[in-house]
Amino acid sequence: MREKKSRRFFIVYGHYDDNSFNAAIKNTFIESAEKAGHSVDIVDLYKDKFDPVYAGGNPGPDVLDHRSRIDASDTIVLIAPIWNFRMPAILEGWIDKVLAPPWAFTFKQLVGNYGYPLGNLGDKKAIIFCTYGSPRLAITTFFLNLPIRRLKRGVFHICGIKNILYKRYFAVPFVSEKIRKKFLKDVQDTATLFQ
Repeated sequence: MREKKSRRFFIVYGHYDDNSFNAAIKNTFIESAEKAGHSVDIVDLYKDKFDPVYAGGNPGPDVLDHRSRIDASDTIVLIAPIWNFRMPAILEGWIDKVLAPPWAFTFKQLVGNYGYPLGNLGDKKAIIFCTYGSPRLAITTFFLNLPIRRLKRGVFHICGIKNILYKRYFAVPFVSEKIRKKFLKDVQDTATLFQ
């Protein structure tokens, strides 16, 4: 039997309300991961008053700190709702500032202005927990899974991260307590069993 490896999770949390279902996801994940012997480091963007505005220039101390904490981890975990087909602006700004070139990726020039990204974070894994107000059918048919595609291909793949687990919980404001408990059991299992 293969021995389970202890993981080093770096969580980026993007919700303002401590009573939200996203907070329940965060708390369940941390408690379950620690109970399973994994280490957890968390950035709470709202509580830390992270400035998501990228205005050029060199990375600030907060960005450099987050990057060093990513370096010390093996798995990046994003926890946030999906609003208007993207994560909240504070987390989107974190992506723009922290997962930026040349630290997270560079470009290999082919011809003229054409090239492709070379990810620098290929030794990392990622877990994305997203909540939706909409039902699954609307997201997967009418809106063509835009959030998952953008986060996987447009963010993590560019950074070199290919091992990505995407967990989506639909119609969260409208589901029963029984369904919410089922969602949280999934979070618990993910935190405990993720390899």
